[in-house]
Amino acid sequence: MTQRGPAEFTPPPECPVFEPSWEEFADPFAFINKIRPIAEKTGICKVRPPPDWQPPFACDVDRLHFTPRIQRLNELEAQTRVKLNFLDQIAKFWELQGCTLKIPHVERKILDLYQLNRLVAEEGGFDLVCRERRWTKIAMTMGFAPGKAVGSHLRAHYERVLYPYHLFHSGTNLLCLQKASVDDVNDKDKEYKPHDLLQRQNIHVQPCDMSAPARRAKRMKTEVNVNTLTHTPLKWAKKLEVPIQVKQEPVEIKEINPEPEKCKSRYKKNIPLPPVDLYVCLVCGKGNDEDRLLLCDGCDDSYHTFCLIPPLSDVPKGDWRCPKCLAQECSKPQEAFGFEQACRDYSLKSFGEMADSFKSDYFNMPVHMVPTELVEKEFWRLVGTIEEDVTVEYGADIASKEFGSGFPIKGGKFKVAPHDEKYLQCGWNLNNMAMMTPSVLTHITADICGMTLPWLYVGMCFSSFCWHIEDHWSYSINYLHWGEPKTWYGAPGFAAEQLEAVMKKLAPELFESQPDLLHQLVTIMNPNTLMAHGVPIYRTNQCAGEFVITFPRSYHSGFNQGFNFAEAVNFCTVDWMPLGRQCVDHYRLLHRYCVFSHDEMVCNMAMKAGSLDVVLASAVQKDMRVMIKEERELRDKVRKMGVVQCELFEYDLLADDERQCVKCRTTCYLSALTCPCRPGVQVCLHHAHDLCSCPVSNYTLNYRFTLDDLYPMMNAVQQRAESYDEWAARVTEVMEAKLDKKRNVTVFRALLGESDEKSFPENDLLRQLRLVTQDAEKCSSVAQRLLNGKRQTRYRTGGGNSPNQLTVEEMRSFVRQLYNLPCSLTQAPLLKDLLNSIEDFQQHSEKLLSDEVSADSVSEIESLLEEGSQFDVFLPELPLLRERLEQTRWLTGVQQAEDLVSNPCGLSLDSMRRLIDRGVGLTPHPSTERTMARLQELLTISEEMEEKAQALLKARPPESLETLSSMLTQIDGVPAYLPNCLLLQDTVNRAKEWLQEAEDLQVGGQTLVLSSLSDMVLRAHAIPVRLEPLDQLEVLVSEVQAWKESAAKTFLIKNSPFTLFEVLCPRWEVGSSLKKKMRKVKGECVSSGKKKLVKLDSMSDVERALSDSKDSASAMFTLAEVRLKEQESLCSLRAANESKLLPTADCAALRVCVCQKPPMGAMLQCELCRDAFHSVCVRGPSDPLDPEAWLCPLCLRSTKPSLDKIQTLLSSLQRIRVRLPEGDALRYMIERAGSWQRRAREVIDSYDHSLTSQDCRRASPTLSHRTTGCIYVPGLSSELEELMVEGLLLQVSLPETQQLYRLLLSVLISCLRSKFITSLCLPLCPQQRDAITSAEKKAKRRMNREETEIRDRGIKPKSKKQRMGTEKRRERKEASVSASDVSQSEDSEEDMTQCPAENCLQPEGEEVYWVQCDCCNRWFHMICVGVSAELAAKEDYMCVTCSTTNAGRRKHTHTSEL
Repeated sequence: MTQRGPAEFTPPPECPVFEPSWEEFADPFAFINKIRPIAEKTGICKVRPPPDWQPPFACDVDRLHFTPRIQRLNELEAQTRVKLNFLDQIAKFWELQGCTLKIPHVERKILDLYQLNRLVAEEGGFDLVCRERRWTKIAMTMGFAPGKAVGSHLRAHYERVLYPYHLFHSGTNLLCLQKASVDDVNDKDKEYKPHDLLQRQNIHVQPCDMSAPARRAKRMKTEVNVNTLTHTPLKWAKKLEVPIQVKQEPVEIKEINPEPEKCKSRYKKNIPLPPVDLYVCLVCGKGNDEDRLLLCDGCDDSYHTFCLIPPLSDVPKGDWRCPKCLAQECSKPQEAFGFEQACRDYSLKSFGEMADSFKSDYFNMPVHMVPTELVEKEFWRLVGTIEEDVTVEYGADIASKEFGSGFPIKGGKFKVAPHDEKYLQCGWNLNNMAMMTPSVLTHITADICGMTLPWLYVGMCFSSFCWHIEDHWSYSINYLHWGEPKTWYGAPGFAAEQLEAVMKKLAPELFESQPDLLHQLVTIMNPNTLMAHGVPIYRTNQCAGEFVITFPRSYHSGFNQGFNFAEAVNFCTVDWMPLGRQCVDHYRLLHRYCVFSHDEMVCNMAMKAGSLDVVLASAVQKDMRVMIKEERELRDKVRKMGVVQCELFEYDLLADDERQCVKCRTTCYLSALTCPCRPGVQVCLHHAHDLCSCPVSNYTLNYRFTLDDLYPMMNAVQQRAESYDEWAARVTEVMEAKLDKKRNVTVFRALLGESDEKSFPENDLLRQLRLVTQDAEKCSSVAQRLLNGKRQTRYRTGGGNSPNQLTVEEMRSFVRQLYNLPCSLTQAPLLKDLLNSIEDFQQHSEKLLSDEVSADSVSEIESLLEEGSQFDVFLPELPLLRERLEQTRWLTGVQQAEDLVSNPCGLSLDSMRRLIDRGVGLTPHPSTERTMARLQELLTISEEMEEKAQALLKARPPESLETLSSMLTQIDGVPAYLPNCLLLQDTVNRAKEWLQEAEDLQVGGQTLVLSSLSDMVLRAHAIPVRLEPLDQLEVLVSEVQAWKESAAKTFLIKNSPFTLFEVLCPRWEVGSSLKKKMRKVKGECVSSGKKKLVKLDSMSDVERALSDSKDSASAMFTLAEVRLKEQESLCSLRAANESKLLPTADCAALRVCVCQKPPMGAMLQCELCRDAFHSVCVRGPSDPLDPEAWLCPLCLRSTKPSLDKIQTLLSSLQRIRVRLPEGDALRYMIERAGSWQRRAREVIDSYDHSLTSQDCRRASPTLSHRTTGCIYVPGLSSELEELMVEGLLLQVSLPETQQLYRLLLSVLISCLRSKFITSLCLPLCPQQRDAITSAEKKAKRRMNREETEIRDRGIKPKSKKQRMGTEKRRERKEASVSASDVSQSEDSEEDMTQCPAENCLQPEGEEVYWVQCDCCNRWFHMICVGVSAELAAKEDYMCVTCSTTNAGRRKHTHTSEL
């Protein structure tokens, strides 16, 4: 009914669970004494036997029949029962007035009338709350939301339902019965005239529902009203139950007509009245308004409805009681609450079927699948609500003596198997435990069912046992044989009074009527409520086969999870003795009967002093001393009262209920007072005044023992306990010693040895002695380890803290513990010194940690860590020092990375990232945070700069140089190594260098070289900067490329394997295997300013030399050198090819033509390389009769355009003003062609053109099988052939080439005509020898003149190499003379001063270097003939003319032999 929904149940903490070994399990009392220091702190504990301990179930199931108790769950809870009692009173109040109570609804919730009544009372009552308008406050206190006018609704409901009840209790509605006169009544009516109250009251009257109760029902039956205020009828009966209705249907109300003779009319009867009215209102004294006059069904008094307080608006339909009868009915005392017995008798099987059916129906699932947590929460929900009634049954307190125990017993009907006979004598068999020797209950003569004899308990889901403590505050043990778990809650014994106080505080109404309510086992309270008020509560789930033990004065309660079978019994140990006497005193205050007489039990033990255990004897002696002292004082008190009669009376022969004190219900044993006026009645000496009203002298003191009898009994027990007491006294002495009086631990060991020797039983003192000794030994061991032990693992090796290390605070506590021990240890002062060292270390560490992080403190931190690692104590400073060490090392690493001396490049991005990554894992510190922030800022700036630099470098189109330079100004201030920025710097530098080079090229006015131009363009493309001159240079390069394409189209044959440069340049590769030795130049090169000649080994070297040449003269010099090598190579090739065609050669082994096969059939001979080709393998001349020189495919390298075309190409190249190797080669070709054209024209003009064309046509190049070379014509054909070869080498079409070829053919024809004359090889005549001699003399004279001229000019002649052998020199001289006769006509001064080279470069300067031909003795400029100083010094030199002449002579000799 509370507005706030009940909070979900929170399970308390678990109690201890023990699992003894077989050795521990053998003695139950020893094991319980062992676990008692732990378990008594929680009040309850659970014991799991060893797995193999499984006693058979010995109960006779067929004979077991019982009648269970009926438990309505919400009536069990104390606070809920208070609410129910209040509602019962309200319902009874309205029922007696003919109305049925309906619980109103507010905000769709049932209104808590109890809380509303309590809050209004706390606020000062209805009138005060209305005057001060506190209804809103009350509504908010009840949990309603403000602002919804709930306060006015609460006022209306209170005024309608509770206010009349309040008036009734205050006696206001009975004042009318005290009025004597009409005037007084009128005055009172005015005072209580309920004007507005009549309109505001709306209490409906309806018959009560007579529905039968059900096990689980809704207490509140909801009716919905259009005004959102619903009312639920609450029927008053002995029990309030309304069954659950699945479907709400209107209930047909039938009027029950009572029997006429038993029914009284409520109204005034319509019969003729006597003169005096028989019925008048007892309030106003009038008989008018008969239709409003009510008759009481109890006393037949009559009242007006409007005279009642409060007045009634309508006539009640049911029975009505007047205020007087109502007061009499409600003043009847309330019956004590208790459980009802069920009407049905169950067997174990039928009860189990009912229990399982209930649980499965309730949770709508199989019983074994319902979680225990769900059952627990639902149980506490049900006991806390009044809206639902759930009724269960509990088979509790079933006597095992009648139906048999669940454990097997000797002489029982259950036949025990041989392997189960061990359970008959087992101490854990509950039939044996209570009466075992260690249990003091063995000295009770009578069998106490449930205490010394086990009780059986058959439970079902939600059946519960309420909060209680065991009788006489004894131990209890419960064993669950089988079935579903039993949930327990317990509070320790020291919290018993606290629990009682909390329950009395929260439910005072219950304890007012039943002071011993908690001893009735009928009241429960939510553990969460008790815990909220500071009561320690623990719980556990007891499963089948487990024991639960409760300790003295430990409150416990619980409920069953389902159908199960348990057995329980009580037992008492020696330590219980003092508590047992306290319990009897407590019972006396509560007037509660005792189960047995404690004094009788003690006296029985004293009578058996000789057989008592020494520990038990000591406990009995102490208890008897208290008992005798109290008894002596009470007897003295009675004697002083005047009781003089005494009588010996054996109370142990009476039953316990026959010897109870009539006042406190205590069982009397030692003494009691009786009086003859009340036979069979006695009182204890504590209540001597409560016996009767007779004179005290009539009382008789009945006693069981005189004091003189009791002292010897106590002395006998004392003698039995002396040895133990003496030992216990010594133990107590050493345990309580202080400071310097403490004894060594060896004394404690000796006392333990004495206890073992004398077999003292286990008790608290012995356990304490053993515990202290063990603690001392452990402390001694730990102290020695702390003093001597050093951890093997240091922090440097990654060793962590040992899990069992002490903290410094624990070590302080440990040192204090050493000094607080009852014994003294030698390690204590040493350990205190160690603690002082540790504290000094902590102070030093704290000082260092409080300072700023410094890179200089690394060594200091390491030394502290080394010192701290030697202490086998957990030091919180060690991890902090390690963190500080990491921070310091990190800062050191940052400083080293930023140091420009050790790291000139500065911090790189990777270094910064690594440092930041390392720094992230460090413990935060202001120093590291500042450094981290600086590094992070630097990294951010650096990454931003790097990204910008990379973006600038990758920009398309590229950015300008100014943009990149402005970016560099931003980068200058960043102290980091930035690769992209450095690349950007390098790019800017290269761009500036390139621009400077481009500017130099433009300013110099020189002719650009293509290689340099291309290199600049390529370098410019590699520079990611927008360069303004680049476009102009690219235009030049494109023009050059266009020119090269045009030249290639002009010269190159389709699909030609040659490049344009290879075509334009003199042929380098022809005859490269044959090398000519050159003479050394006269003199040596003195000037070092001349360019050193480049060694040319391939065409690429030639192209590179042309590209590297600074001017055209150097390029021409290089090409002249290549031309000389071309001529030499070609001569060698021609000679080699002609030698292959000699008649003596083996034709089968000969390889000619492109197919490299022997000569056969018609053959063609190339006029240039002189190699033979098969006519079927190559294309011959288009017109065989046309006298035109035929060239093989290898010699025909180009289309040979006309001179005009190539001159046009040269002119276009000159307009571009760019030098390139192809251009130099083209220029050299033009110059060479012009020079050759002049010489060829001179030769052609000097010869007679008498030969006819027919002679020329006969000289066809076609051969039959073998081709012969040209016939040697002395003085003429050699020159023609050389010119012809040079003309064929030119890649230009000149008319002189064809003319010279025809001239050569005509000479050949002339030679063929006179072949017979020339073939005669006769010796020279004297005239010829004279001519040769004359020629030699003429050559010598020319040489002398040259030397004289050189000396006159001041030029030192060049030294010549040593001449060859005599024969070879003579041959060369003869060849030189003949060549001189052919090539020179006269010796003149002009010939001696001019260079005879064809294309003389006419060098100028102070020194011009010459070289002399070893054959013709002519002098040539070194630069004109392409001879270097090194070549001239090492080899013989032979001019081109002499080389050609010698080759022709050898050819002529070879032809003559043919």
